Amino acid sequence: MKENHAYEVKEQVSNTFLKTVSAFANYGGGTIQFGIADDGRAVGVSDPKAACLDIENRINDSIRPVPPFQLFIDDRSQIITLKVEDGLFKPYYYKAKAYKRNDTATIEVDRVELNRLILAGENRSFDALPARNQRLSFSVLENKMKALLSISELNQDILKTIGLVDANGQYNNAAALLADCNDFPGVDCARFGETIDIIRDRETFDRESVLKQYDDALELYRKYYQYDVIDGSVRKTVQQIPEKAYREALANALVHRTWDTRAQIRVSMYDDRVEIVSPGGLPEGMTQDEYLRGQVSLLRNPVIGNVFFRLHLIESFGTGVRRMNQAYNGSETKPIYSFSPNTITVTLPVVQTVEHMTPDERQLYQVLSTVGKSSSVIAAQSGFSKNKTLQLLKALMRRGIVRKIGNGRGTKYIAQKDDGLTDD
Repeated sequence: MKENHAYEVKEQVSNTFLKTVSAFANYGGGTIQFGIADDGRAVGVSDPKAACLDIENRINDSIRPVPPFQLFIDDRSQIITLKVEDGLFKPYYYKAKAYKRNDTATIEVDRVELNRLILAGENRSFDALPARNQRLSFSVLENKMKALLSISELNQDILKTIGLVDANGQYNNAAALLADCNDFPGVDCARFGETIDIIRDRETFDRESVLKQYDDALELYRKYYQYDVIDGSVRKTVQQIPEKAYREALANALVHRTWDTRAQIRVSMYDDRVEIVSPGGLPEGMTQDEYLRGQVSLLRNPVIGNVFFRLHLIESFGTGVRRMNQAYNGSETKPIYSFSPNTITVTLPVVQTVEHMTPDERQLYQVLSTVGKSSSVIAAQSGFSKNKTLQLLKALMRRGIVRKIGNGRGTKYIAQKDDGLTDD
């Protein structure tokens, strides 16, 4: 077994393992095995019982507070296994420093990470800490609550009920984020052209309530990914990207991001997809599999999450990914989720309903691109007559697969290509 973020090997017992004990106790637990060489060979430990006592004494003497751990001896291989559990009383220090794992290395945490560990040890969240600015107004929040919850006014009792005011009457960071004006980073939206060098539109929503940020970013989505088509007497709104999925991704980014860093939420809009990048990575204690399956809901900002839930901006906690996936039922394309230590990226592709195309429609679709083409060019490249090309384009437009841009002689047609499209 190779070393990773939760597993380390040592050939002998020395103080070098103590930094890793701190890291495992601070972040999710892990295993250290003694008696294994760097090349993976099992060499064993001479007198493992004495070595276990030595390991126990080193931990008890050097790690503060002492984390929960267990020691096991394999009598046949003489290998010692040390299992360190995820501690409840973080941070766990070795020589007055707290550590974390970075892949297979153990490194000291920075000041921001240390503050988060202290909060975790106190079972507190950043959004519940007292706000620096105590002069706040809440007209955006009040209007939302009046419309959705039928309150007559937003008074101090209601602010206490939804967790924005503590027992001493102080506003917390959640209140500051929901206030009409704040100093936290916002949402940076960019609409790109054919390449990332072409920026068609750029809007940054900050210094305003996170509820206003949500509404503003939603309106920009509607501007570029929704349009009306008229079929006879019926007007239909086409959603190139499901609004339900976009709402969930945007709300999750606002609720689950880390607010103690100055990074903005980035919303990158392309012809064939939207990418929403949320600062902070996965909450500690949550695996990628648990995130994707919606099995565990660990709210990084529970106060903000509670307000978003009350306002029906998010559903039951932990169901966001499943709801995004459900919005793509019947589509060839699906949402994509990617993770790094400091970010979560949700990619929402344009819906593709290729499975419902006739052979002629598929043949025409293959020649379309995200760059507009005239019907004459499409006819020449597809091999169809001009009349047949126009008929096929009309049928595809009714289903939202093709979009017409421009007027008169400047009319062109575009499609959102699916790179996974096959001819079966």
